[in-house]
Order: sequence, then structure tokens, then C-alpha cells
Amino acid sequence: MPPLELWGGHECTVNRVGDLFHDQTRRSGHHDRIGDLDRFAELGLQALRYPVLWERADPDGRGDFDWRWTDERLARIRVLGMRPIAGLLHHGGGPRSTDLLDEGFAAAFAAYARAAAERYPWVAEWTPVNEPLTTARFSTLYGHWHPHAAEEPRFWTALLNQIDATRLAMREIRAVRPDARLLQTEDLGRTYSTRALAHQAGFDNARRWMTWDLLEGRVTPGHPLWRRLDDFGLGERLRAIAEDPCPPDMLGVNHYLTSDRFLDHRTGAYPPERVGGNDFMAFADVEAVRALLPAPGGVEGALDEAWARYGRPLAVTESHNGCTREEQVRWIREAWEAAQRLRGRGVDVRAVTAWALLGTYDWNSLITRQAGHYEVGAFDVRSVPPRPTALAAELKRLAGAGEGHPGTGGAGWWRRDIRLQFNPVFRTVEAPEPRPEWRTPAASARPLLIVGVTGTLGKALARACEWRGIDYRLTGRAELSLDDDGSISSVLDTARPWGVINAAGWVRVDDAEGDPDGCMAANAEGAVRLARTCRDRGLPFAGFSSDLVFDGRLDRPYVEGDAPAPLNVYGASKARAEAEILELGGQALIVRTAAFFSPYDPYNFAAEVLRTLAAGQTFTAADDLVVSPTYVPDLVGAVLDLMLDGETGLRHLANDAAVSWAEFARQVARALDLDAELVGGVPAASFGWPAARPAYAALSTERGQIMPPLENAIARYAAVVREAQFAAEADALIERAVETPARVT
Repeated sequence: MPPLELWGGHECTVNRVGDLFHDQTRRSGHHDRIGDLDRFAELGLQALRYPVLWERADPDGRGDFDWRWTDERLARIRVLGMRPIAGLLHHGGGPRSTDLLDEGFAAAFAAYARAAAERYPWVAEWTPVNEPLTTARFSTLYGHWHPHAAEEPRFWTALLNQIDATRLAMREIRAVRPDARLLQTEDLGRTYSTRALAHQAGFDNARRWMTWDLLEGRVTPGHPLWRRLDDFGLGERLRAIAEDPCPPDMLGVNHYLTSDRFLDHRTGAYPPERVGGNDFMAFADVEAVRALLPAPGGVEGALDEAWARYGRPLAVTESHNGCTREEQVRWIREAWEAAQRLRGRGVDVRAVTAWALLGTYDWNSLITRQAGHYEVGAFDVRSVPPRPTALAAELKRLAGAGEGHPGTGGAGWWRRDIRLQFNPVFRTVEAPEPRPEWRTPAASARPLLIVGVTGTLGKALARACEWRGIDYRLTGRAELSLDDDGSISSVLDTARPWGVINAAGWVRVDDAEGDPDGCMAANAEGAVRLARTCRDRGLPFAGFSSDLVFDGRLDRPYVEGDAPAPLNVYGASKARAEAEILELGGQALIVRTAAFFSPYDPYNFAAEVLRTLAAGQTFTAADDLVVSPTYVPDLVGAVLDLMLDGETGLRHLANDAAVSWAEFARQVARALDLDAELVGGVPAASFGWPAARPAYAALSTERGQIMPPLENAIARYAAVVREAQFAAEADALIERAVETPARVT
């Protein structure tokens, strides 16, 4: 068995919704960045799943193919020593002149495949149509994509058209290159259900194999789905396919954490948006990993089942997790280790693919709209040039050129209790099912050290680490004093952290005017002392600065390159810390941020708005000071990601907005269904603050905006507040019920 290979691919879907084509290659910027290929090669990839897409080469279906973009890219891939695996249709339906239900679809596609093979005869591996079954479901069963059908007969027709397109395409490709190999991909999940829905689960679990069963020539009388398709008038087409099959040389298994499903007839236990049904009954459809005990088999189970069914070489051809950085690393690592375990048991797994190297756009809505929802990949394309993340470092490690990040140890969320979002259901398995030998990775022996046990940021960082499964140690002044070199060294010697975040310091802006030395000692001298010790030990360091380093005289949001000019002592202390820490060099990250709000901290501006307006009182705020409020959960999540990515330098992190304090209060009020008319805007001077504030201190960034818009953050803040209020009311009712004796009659 050849060594396990590491492959890659960027999300390249071109799907059509109505008359609008959604092109992920353009949205990620890869269309105009050939340098991405060099970035991919530096990861140590041996092969690259790469688009040679029909819609892009011939968007109007005239047959006059434009190869210029592909010529340049495939030539560069070849020079870089990677093998291209050419994809001709990726969730698409072809040019404007055709669609998946067109009788001439397969023949027209085969003509394009012949032209592509003649253009690139040196390409040996091909995926003519990516995920035919999945594409047919989204386009002709659910109606999400063009041609927007929602009828089962048309779904099966669309699937057979894609199977015929694959068969005819490989015939044409092999006419040019007889040894060309077919790598056929499909999303492979398993459906579990309550006993009442065994009929639906059985159907789903037979249907999931149809792409490969058809290409193998297995859908003949006696196949579980033969009669169903024959009843739709497709029997002759099935016979023609079975008589001239096109077995894949390798099966490409695409598997996501959402691939395995659980169906439950007890719909009242689930949110309404999770409830659907068939012709017989309503049922909830949720991710199996969120409900089942024991957990579903995951990627290892999917590979094991595919091997048992077909006995053909396998590859994990998509392995992406839209989650926090350490969870993305854990997912690709789990796929790699699962492949190695299977190989040890004699299963012929050839490769694991890091899919979505450049991330994905709007897959949370199945690309039915362009809402700008971005999931980071091995590179973050919001920075120019794209910024490598911790996932990129992990891929280099898998390729044999590095070590894993100590902050990514431990089990993924799908292996922890937090995976269960619904009432857990103990599943029964009527048929034998492969049980993978799951191994829970050992917890990291080196924690993340967080300095600042009593502050908002320290607590929030600790809470985020607990949720994300990142080992951490949170220290207070009694344990680690920033004014004592010996104290700092002692804790670092004992904890042996992989990185340090300084969330301690002076936070009382107005009090600093009366004690400038104390503020400077805490925010500048102590922070620099800690950063210097980290530099000397080669440890990553992160610290926080403020929008108050600026004087507010610009007429636009401030970016990282703008020079500080503080108006008060607090701002001066932060500006000094920034300059001296960055001058030290090393692996230091300085985060400028502003105007915290959080549902977990009762002492912030938004909490004051809530308390005051809920009591029916007037709330006053400055209407002549403009800021960029920052939702603390977003901030700490971004900081942890950047730390894991190895980011350094100066970075602005605030939710994307520029609002006055008064307008911020009104937005919070409206989100919480409180009376925004009770918010009064007044001049800042009326508060009599000792410390001067900049009139305009909004923050933007020139390093790529990774924080969500303020409107989105406030909506999530309000949702958490409402949930907490509901829980408090429920607790109060329970308490009263316990205190009131029941009346027996």
C-alpha cells in the first residue's frame, strides 16, 4: 500500500440560483491570485483537487472555450510539483444554455470533457462531476439551486443525467489518455432514526450509495431502489447504465460533522425550523452528533462502510470544519489519524484532503444568497495577502515538516459533552455497523497562560477556553505580579505555557488622571516586563490596547497604521505599552479594542442600558463621542484564533461600526424590545469626566476585518440576555412552587 498522501483543494463551487451564478473561486479572490498555488505547495501537498469548470470556460455554452485562466494555473501547479485532480463540474449545472434536466446535458458535457483532455493530456486524474447525488438533491429535490425543481422523479432524472455525463466524459477523456483515472466523490453520511421512522432512514441509507452503485453497474433488478426508479419510467436508462458501467478507480468520501443525520418523530422536542416530513408523517431532522448516544461513526465509520461495500481505494476528498481554529485543526487531525488506523486494519485509504484551503462563503445558507458569511480555511482571505492560520501549520505537520500546536490538543467538540444540543437518544443498530476505535487525544501538557483573574477579559478568555477545550491557567496578582520579575519567571517555569495573554491592567480611565504613576506602572511597565520575559523564552504574547490612544481628529475610522496621540493618562499608558512591546520584537500581538459589552458582565454599558430602561427610567449617553463597540465573546474568540495562528504585530479588533454612545444605547434598547425613546443624547462635557475623550475614535483595520458587524453582535447579545431572563423566571417559579405546599384534595 503506498504511503498516505496529503491533498488539498479550495472551495470552487459554481452554482446557479435563478439567473445568478455564485462562483466561490471569485468570492475567495483566488481567481485573481495565482500566488495562492505557491502557498498551497508550501503546505507539502502532493495533489490538488482543482477546478477546470465547464461554466467558467464556456459560460454561455457556445463551445468556444476560454482556457487562458486554467492554462496558467495548471502549468503552475505542475511546476510546483503537485498533481492536479481536474474537476469539470462542481455543484453546477453547466452553462446558461443547459441544466441538469436537459436531455442533451450529458452529451454536451462529454464534448467539453474531450476538449479539456485534449488541452491537458498530461492530467491523469479526473473528477468529471463532483457529488452528483448531493447536487441533484439540492437542485431538483429541494429546489435550492437551478433548475429549482422539487419533485422526486426530476431528482432521479438529474442524478442519472450526471451519471451519464460522468460515463460519457470518462469515455472521451480515455480516448485521449487511456490510463486516465476516475476519482468519484460523494458526500457520505448515515441516517439514524427512531423506530417509527425506520422506513425513511432505510430509504436514505440506500439512496446515499446511488452515485457509486450506478457507476459500478449495481442498480439492476433486485437493488433496493430499482423498483422505485422503474416506477418513474427510468428502467431502460438503468439497464443502459448497468450494461456499460464506469467503475471509479478511487472513491472520494466527503464527510462533514453534519453528514450523519438523526430523524425523530417526536417533533415537539425540537425547534420548528428543524421539523419537516415525508408523505406519511412529520419528523425532526437534526445532526446525529447533536443527539445520539453513542455518537455516530463519523469519518472513520464512513470510510469503513465504503471499503466493506466496494473494496476500492479510498480518499477523504473533503475535510472541513467551519468552527474555531483549534477545532478545525482537531478535525483534519482526526481524519488523518482515522485514515492511518484504517490502513493498519488493511483498508486501502490513499489520501486525506484539506478542503476549503481558502475557506468558504455562505454555505450556512447552501449558497442560496450572498450574505457574506465566511468560514476560514488554512488561509484567511480577509487579509491581503491571505494569512496562514493554525490549520496551515497543522497541514505542514501532517506532511512531515513541523510540530502540532500545543493549544490544539484535546478532543474536538464532537467528542465532548457540549455536542449534545437536544435530548440525548440511545440508538439501536439492527444491522452490523463498523465501530471505529476512537482515541481521545491527551490534554495539552502546556496550557495557555491568562493573566488577570478578576477582569472582564480574563474571565471571558477562560470561559472561551473551557468551551473550546483549550487547556489554560488563569492567574491573579497574588500568584503573578506584573511588577515582579521573579514572580513572572516562577509562574512561567511552573506552568510551562505555550503562550501568554495579558488581560490584567488599570481600567479606570478617569481615576488615572489622579494617579498617573499607578496607571503607567500597571498598563505600561508591568505589561512590558511580562512581554520581555515572554520574548526571552520564545513564547507568543498577546496584550490589549485601546481606542483611547487616538485624539479623535480624523474624519474616518482609525487603522493600525495611524499614529497614536492620546488625550489622557490612560491612553498614554496604552500607547507607551504598544510602542515598547512592539519594539521588543519576538512573537508579540497587540490588540486595540474599545467599548466592551457582554451578557456575562453586569458592569458594562449595555448592562446599564438594560437595567435602567427595564426600570422605566431615562438613560443618558454622549451623542458627540463616536466609538466602535466590541462584543466581548467575539473579541476573545478572535484573539484565541490569532494566538493559535501565530499572528503578531498590531491589530484592531472591534465590531464593524461607528456609532455614538447614545446611538449604541438605542440599538441595544431596540434589540431588547425596550423603549429607545428613553435614551437621551447629551454632550460628553455634561458628565464632567476628568479624562478627555476623543470625539471620533471608531476603529477599522487594514489587516482584514475578522469581527462581525455591530448589528449582528447586538442581536446575539440580546438573544443571550433573553435566554437568561427566561431561565431566571423559570427558576423563580420553581422556587415558589417548592415553598408553597401542594393542596391535597
